[in-house]
Amino acid sequence: MLTADAGPEKRYAQWLAVRRGSVRAVIGTRAAMFAPVQDLGLVAIWDDGDDSHSEQHAPQPHAREVLLLRAAQDKCGFLLGSWGCTVEAAQLVESGWARPLVAGREQVRATAPLVRTVGDGDLARDEAARAARLPTLAWQVVREGLRHGPVLVQVPRRGYVPRMACANCRAPARCRHCSGPLETRDGGALCCGWCGREESGWHCPECGAFRLRASVVGARRTAEELGRAFPAVPVRTSGREHVLDTVPGAPALVVSTPGAEPVAEGGYAAALLLDGWAMLGRPDLRAGEDALRRWIAAGSLGPAAAGRRHGGGRGRADAAARPGARTVGPRRSRGAGARRAGRAGVSAGVADGRRVGAGGGGGGVSPDGRTAAGGRGAGTGAVARPRGGATAAGGSAAARGAVGTGVGPGAAGEGAALAAALKAAQAARMARGSAEPVWVRIDPADIG
Repeated sequence: MLTADAGPEKRYAQWLAVRRGSVRAVIGTRAAMFAPVQDLGLVAIWDDGDDSHSEQHAPQPHAREVLLLRAAQDKCGFLLGSWGCTVEAAQLVESGWARPLVAGREQVRATAPLVRTVGDGDLARDEAARAARLPTLAWQVVREGLRHGPVLVQVPRRGYVPRMACANCRAPARCRHCSGPLETRDGGALCCGWCGREESGWHCPECGAFRLRASVVGARRTAEELGRAFPAVPVRTSGREHVLDTVPGAPALVVSTPGAEPVAEGGYAAALLLDGWAMLGRPDLRAGEDALRRWIAAGSLGPAAAGRRHGGGRGRADAAARPGARTVGPRRSRGAGARRAGRAGVSAGVADGRRVGAGGGGGGVSPDGRTAAGGRGAGTGAVARPRGGATAAGGSAAARGAVGTGVGPGAAGEGAALAAALKAAQAARMARGSAEPVWVRIDPADIG
């Protein structure tokens, strides 16, 4: 077992044991992708869309890409498992390099939780939902779930009220010093989320009003409201400051941010996914894919098991969105959305369908190697080339990013071409005597 918690001495001893061939199987976190296993027969990764699989330090490898290369070089098996499906995994199947191993439709229908969404039509028929934090359906799900066990409430934003807006014109409330978003922490004073300065005399620059409203409600405020509504039920929170590993199987409300959901003994009786628009509205090309992956992961934490335990039915996973927001939910094939996104990326020439190189820094770097004016990260950009060798207009092939569609061992040569192009662009930039530091990354996890 290779994990960072073991400490340097124990990890080094374990590493030597693997190197000598004394250990035949290695399980671990991200660093285990480099374990020197002798006579490698299988490499496996779980949930390749998780951010923790991407190393933030140079050369910033991703565990999935490293294991793909090891599988190709050592001619061994490659296994990727997940509740959802990333674009890269879908492309491996589309290209024929990998084969899907999925459960049959009847088995999925028998074990998957019952998913219900609150759309515009439901909100229009629900008078109370127009002004309340939760629609009537959400309250019904919580009450019914608490009869059988704990209920999971997923809230995309941490904190108390991380975003405020004018109560009159709905314009976002911003700090007059740094233009950062104003927020309230634990119901206290109004302050900036960036510079931390308190704001006592705020007024709206658009309409002149002085009243504020919460445009985004965080996990702590949600837990406080649920505690008032269910005073006899314990409320537990799990998030960035304090992450819970497990919770008892007794009735309780568990409010968690995405990725910090604890495991309930016996499974959750129901799961409530709030403010889906906040996850879908992120300025990232992977926003829809990441949101669906996190929703499916939350829905897999026990509603089905709890439903079978209490009468043989299925559990519930209910999602609530604001009016006008698009809703994404699990379909018959959880990889269908990723395959559609991959095909759309290929046809549109964006990053989801191509290998991508991104660069930025103090003065930035443009795809052709020229230094861009602006602040930190102002020159960040991504470049791509269709399969076949055509370069982008302007500049030489050596100074332009290159590569085609597809991921995995079949596209290894194209990844090398992109790396060579970015290296040539860096060399040309340094030859002109630029002193500004620049970072370059291939296939960044966040594309936005």
